Amino acid sequence: MSVDKKIVKVKNHIYQPKHEILPKDEAENILKKFNVRTNQLPYIMSNDKGLEDLDIRPGDIIKITRKSPTAGESVYYRYVVQG
Repeated sequence: MSVDKKIVKVKNHIYQPKHEILPKDEAENILKKFNVRTNQLPYIMSNDKGLEDLDIRPGDIIKITRKSPTAGESVYYRYVVQG
């Protein structure tokens, strides 16, 4: 019996939030705005499936935009570490 397997990329899943790399100047502005250092942001591993189509490197800051039923959108920032 043959079973058709359908491979779905994580980034195309309906529940996967949008991930994008912040340009260096925008990342610096975010760090200043929240008065934090990069190591104070939550980490995300460089091999995270949500980042698979992005050209990320450890040290980048990722902006994650999630849809929220109450807030409309909520934005999170993550610091990329080696994974």
